Amino acid sequence: MAKSVEEQIEYKVTVENIGQGLRGDALYQAYASKGPEWHQKMTRTLLLKVDLHLLPFLDLHLLPFLVLMYLLNFLDRNNLSQARLVSLEKDLDMKGTDFNPATSILFVGYLLMQLPSNILLTRIRPSRLLGIAMAIWGIISACQAATQSFTGLIISRFFIGFVEAPFFPGAVMLMSSWYTRQELSHRIAWFYAGSSLANAFGGLIGAGVLGNLDGTHGVAGWRWLFIIEGCITVGVSILAAIFLPNYPATTSWLKDEEQAYAQWRLMNDTGEADNASSSSIREAPAMVFADRRIYLFILLQHVSLLSQNFQYFFPTIVQTLGYGSIETLLITAPVWITTFLVSLFVTWTSGKTNDRSLHIICLMLVSVVGCVIATVTTNTGAKFFAMFLMPMGAVSAYQIILAWLANSFPRPLVKRSAAIAIANMFGNTASIYGSYMWPSSSGPRYIPGGSATAVIALLVALLALIIRIVHTKMNKRLDEAESSLDIPTGSNMLEIRATGFRYIL
Repeated sequence: MAKSVEEQIEYKVTVENIGQGLRGDALYQAYASKGPEWHQKMTRTLLLKVDLHLLPFLDLHLLPFLVLMYLLNFLDRNNLSQARLVSLEKDLDMKGTDFNPATSILFVGYLLMQLPSNILLTRIRPSRLLGIAMAIWGIISACQAATQSFTGLIISRFFIGFVEAPFFPGAVMLMSSWYTRQELSHRIAWFYAGSSLANAFGGLIGAGVLGNLDGTHGVAGWRWLFIIEGCITVGVSILAAIFLPNYPATTSWLKDEEQAYAQWRLMNDTGEADNASSSSIREAPAMVFADRRIYLFILLQHVSLLSQNFQYFFPTIVQTLGYGSIETLLITAPVWITTFLVSLFVTWTSGKTNDRSLHIICLMLVSVVGCVIATVTTNTGAKFFAMFLMPMGAVSAYQIILAWLANSFPRPLVKRSAAIAIANMFGNTASIYGSYMWPSSSGPRYIPGGSATAVIALLVALLALIIRIVHTKMNKRLDEAESSLDIPTGSNMLEIRATGFRYIL
């Protein structure tokens, strides 16, 4: 029976020279011969360093540092929704639906730079590229405070998106170079939690700045908000450029044995270790689009992001409960803190059970319920409850989708990098037109936006089910091929181990 391209890749593993001069097969046999207790100890030691080690003398650690970077990324992207609650639109003479293109234009710049920047991550140190990008978007974000017109705001937002492009897919790709498929989901949850924390702390910071600094030194509160958050971003970017880890083989704070073991774990999990030079950059897009599953994942990520567009209008939606601007910002905090805690739990269970699709389906149904309640009633208590359900479902599901994408296109490095970037690029086009789903004129019930989001959430659940069916069929073909495979005595251990690879459902 002829094997598909994917099956041939899984069965024919290229052995790279890694570790201390060991050939890949020798390295595999050396580690494979160890007992389960030894592997548990090595994995525990390695993950402790990877998860928590960075600048011990400053008590800054890897995952918290990435969360902090994404928190600031989302703050700089989303602070426009907080500024809208005060005098932003009046000061810049914005009328009608001007706020919608001011929100969506960021993603135009974001998409233009998405794929080139992420492929470059396989050739340029992630710490340098992500750190420099962070510094530039922080500077531009702070400079938004100087805008005097709607046109100036549009230009600023476009370039913020342009230089933000490498960060999110780059961070996901970088984490997938350290963690096995089972471990990745929960780590991405911690990373993506930065958006929920940004919404929570953004509300608190916004309430503090807008409530206390408005008019200080003759500067409007929303301008102070851009200045303060932009300057914090620039400060953190300097640490990122210097200290953010890159790949296992180039990380100085790992011992030689730990560097080799970190790569072995990836080989044992997917059939191939990361090697930045194993494939040409020019080959990456062709490799991705030749795998037809990418079209399903692009659509899945697109509709998932579309189901979350309420985030950029959340303070305005919450304001329909009848509270003032400062109270509204304070009320948003518990919603996003709850979303943060729920996302950590569901991604942990997703990793433990090795399931992605069923988790996504259940979470999107929670979001559907939230959307329905928010649109059918004007009761304050019911609407407030619905505003918990909407992000708890949609945002938590998206974190699992990100891990599923990285898990499903595991190696080589440039293919995984391009797959993440391509799906993220086309996925984020949803934010360009999705901003028009929530016009202020449709408040307080926002029936068009709420109804459309409920339908879109159902589509996310359906796509997750379809991908599950596709992966199930591919795994059955791998089962059949493996059962009929005649492995000669003395064959390469890597080839035997690679036959155990299965796609996560």
